[in-house]
Parts: sequence; C-alpha cells; structure tokens
Amino acid sequence: MAADGTHSTNAPDPLTAKATPAPPPHVVASLDQVSVRRYTTGQVILDDITWTVRAGEHWALLGANGAGKTTILRLIGALMHPTTGTVDVLGHRLGRVDMRELRARIGLVSSAQKVPLDATAHTVVLTGHTGTVQPLWRKYDADVRDRAHALLAELEIKELADRPYGVCSGGQRARILVARALMADPSLLLLDEPFNALDLPSREDLIDAMHRLAVTRTGLATITVTHHLEELSPAIDHVLLLKEGRVLASGTAVDVLIADRMTECFGRPIAVSRHEGRWLARSGRH
Repeated sequence: MAADGTHSTNAPDPLTAKATPAPPPHVVASLDQVSVRRYTTGQVILDDITWTVRAGEHWALLGANGAGKTTILRLIGALMHPTTGTVDVLGHRLGRVDMRELRARIGLVSSAQKVPLDATAHTVVLTGHTGTVQPLWRKYDADVRDRAHALLAELEIKELADRPYGVCSGGQRARILVARALMADPSLLLLDEPFNALDLPSREDLIDAMHRLAVTRTGLATITVTHHLEELSPAIDHVLLLKEGRVLASGTAVDVLIADRMTECFGRPIAVSRHEGRWLARSGRH
C-alpha cells in the first residue's frame, strides 16, 4: 500500500513472476583428467578420465573385463591415488585428506569383503559403524544396535538378525552387506559386482532393494559395477561406458544404452531393449 492509500505498482505480479530455479545437486565425486598407470610395467589402466557424480544420481559402470571399472571404484572409494589428475570425493581431494577418515563416510558393497562367517547378520551390520571386520562391542550403544535392526528391516531381512552370516544365501548376504554399508549414513554408496553368483530370485530381491533405497533416500548417490544390463534396477539413470581405460560414453541411461555404443564397447553386435524400466542386452547376431 502506498502512502496515499493506493496500491503500489512495484509489487511483483504472482502470475508473471518467474520462480527461482532450484540449485543443481551438489557434487559427491569427480575425476578430472585422471590416469592410472602401473609403475612396474607402465601399463595404462585409466587414461584421461573426467567424470562427475551428483547427489541423488544412480550410475552404472559398464565395460568389458579390464576396461577399468574396478579401478575407478577404488579411486572414488579412497582406496588408491591416481597417477595423474585429481579425484574429489565428498568435498575432499585425494592426497589432501586422511584416506581412512574419508573411507568411513563412503558405503562400499563387494562380494570380496571379509566377513566372519559365524557372526550374526546383526553383528555384521554393526561392524559397519566402526568400519571393522570384527565387532568392537564397546563402540555399540543401544542407539547403534537399534539402528542396525532398523537397517535390516529396511532391507526386508529383519528375520535374519540372529542368523549366522555363513548360513545365509548369497542374496541374503548381499542385502546384509548393503545394510552394513548404510550404517555410516553415507551420501555415496559403491557396489562392486554385488550380483556376483546370485541366482534369479536373489538377484531380483537385491534389485528391488536397491530400487527402494533410491526412492526413499533421495539424496543418496550410487555407483554400480556390473557386467549385465538386466542387473540394473529401474533407478539407474546414468551410465559410464568404458573401453580400454577410456570413457566411450557418459550420460543418461537412455542416451548411452543404445545398440551402436554397446556394440563399439564390447566389440560384437549388441541389441539393447527396455521393458518396464529394466534393460536387456543380447547378441545382435542372428
């Protein structure tokens, strides 16, 4: 209202005012011109990799054996340094941060993880709080123990709490390891071939679990290394395609997972299809 009692014409019209655009999701991991070489042989494992992962994105790393997928995961997981280039994870640059402290903030799931076979599922999840193989019982108060139970329930395996890890099925073990990785409440979850050796029902249970996590934990970023498109949940929205240590393609799944690019990546005709959000790759030969 103006001083003379009339309405001011300076106020913005709500019908024509433009909404302020939301800020882009923050970066959780980035590689800038990264290369990795073996010192003993000079072999190039990664060559000039530039890549960015943002909060809430779900990436698949695809490529033939030896393409460099696991090496990229080891870099982002703060398990190694690049030969050249820079790696930033959760706002910290490798080489300027305590790698052990950084690793404690990153969730990692791998079938190669060492887990005591006689420990119960609940105990295995508890060890995610301390980042140790064996439990450190004095570190687990009532709240931590309750959180471990809650994560087992979130992964729909609460009935396994008192079951020894060694007698659990492959699919059950995979979900226990996901729950363990979530104990640190990470904003970045790395999955290194989590479907390895799983039968069809176990694979589908894990895919469903990963899809639920993507829906309920909207800020969580995930990176999944796999060899098979059918192992990707509908939540996977981005793909990094690697060939011989270099980026062949990077972007949204619908732009990268096309026959021509998959054929170039794997060196044989590949046909790609999609049904209800799930991907399938097969030989394009007839």
